[in-house]
Amino acid sequence: MQSFEIDKSDVLKVKNAILAGDETLKVVLEEYHASEIAILFERLDKSEQRHIINLLPAEIASEIISEMDEESHPEDLLFELHPDKRTEIVEELDYDDATDIISQLEDHEQKEILEDLTEDHASEIRNLLTYDEKTAGGLMNTELICVNINLTKKDAIDEIIRQSEEMEEFYTIYVVDDEEIFKGIVSLKDIIKAKHNAKITELVKEDAVYVHPDTDQEEVANLISQYNLTSIPVINEHQKLLGRVTFDDVIDVMEAESTEDILKISGVSEDEELSGNWVEAVKSRLPWLIINLGTAFLASSVVRYFDPTIKLIPSLAAYMTIIAGMGGNAATQALAVTVRRISLYDLTDKQAYRTVLKEFTVGLINGASNGLIVFIFAFFFDGNPMLGLVIFLAMTGNLIIAGITGAGIPLILKRVGIDPAIASSIIITTFTDVFGFLLILGLASKLLL
Repeated sequence: MQSFEIDKSDVLKVKNAILAGDETLKVVLEEYHASEIAILFERLDKSEQRHIINLLPAEIASEIISEMDEESHPEDLLFELHPDKRTEIVEELDYDDATDIISQLEDHEQKEILEDLTEDHASEIRNLLTYDEKTAGGLMNTELICVNINLTKKDAIDEIIRQSEEMEEFYTIYVVDDEEIFKGIVSLKDIIKAKHNAKITELVKEDAVYVHPDTDQEEVANLISQYNLTSIPVINEHQKLLGRVTFDDVIDVMEAESTEDILKISGVSEDEELSGNWVEAVKSRLPWLIINLGTAFLASSVVRYFDPTIKLIPSLAAYMTIIAGMGGNAATQALAVTVRRISLYDLTDKQAYRTVLKEFTVGLINGASNGLIVFIFAFFFDGNPMLGLVIFLAMTGNLIIAGITGAGIPLILKRVGIDPAIASSIIITTFTDVFGFLLILGLASKLLL
């Protein structure tokens, strides 16, 4: 089965079905999965979205809203529905999904929705709303299967059946003692295979990996990935079980974190929505471009200083752009790899040193290789071997600087508590431009004049 992509024919089919009437629309919607309808919503206006949501049963409507992209603002669609329909949908949602959507609304809008819910639903969502959305507490779902460690196999199975009636799916069974203290996990397979008189205390795995509610979402994702877990329990400071974070939530986290890093490395604020308008894009990018403009003036001051050298050897102007451009590309490569390493691992001092040393070596080899190519070009095209030597040395030196700064700057920023992705690109571009111009023009002044 291939992943669903928006097609004009699909959008047109749904729009025509809306015009044709509810019976036709129902038939057309049956052709699509809820997640596919959520994608189609990106091309439908709000009135068309509301029409479809109101037509569908709450179970399917809730799934569509939970699958909608954040930038499509499912919270606005939910709030605009009739209170009765809205309540049905929220109570069909998992607590974590309901919290994610409701948290995007204004306080008075949240209050209005919560007041219409049953006390149990409202209480669970209010509790989850107290956690930062980018932590384990903000990701967790409080719906889980939990059994007492002293139960027998038969009693445990009965308890699992009772608790699972209100759950769509579960992956792991959590074990607690009489004081509700978390003791570990047990798989349904182990319970079923155990002897008739077995007790949960004999089957529980006490060395289970867990997180606290304030654990950063990226760390949660790393743990689930590292230990190949389907879910991970969330435990408070008293070792009491609060909820679980499932792998499907982690997939969303990893996508969000990767997008955030890509945007930051490119000098784009994480506040800019990918589908946002030009006003939002300008507000997000202009400050960084102004900062970059300031660093560009610094690089241009180096060129101005060596203006007499350029007048005497005009061909240097062409090679300057090559040296600076190659340095910028090499630094971006080193930066991307290093930022990704930082996001995946907590690098020790030794690992950080090896990272910089590796990029130094890569810069040396790549710089010498590219420098040799340009040397040969300058030798034959300009007929000046000394010019070729200057360019070779400048290329090699600038790519070494690119490797060191591309790896070293984000590591230093991380050490002092600054986000390495958001500030590194501007700093390393300044280094490669300034030193690229300084190397070629400085060496030319010494060796060619």
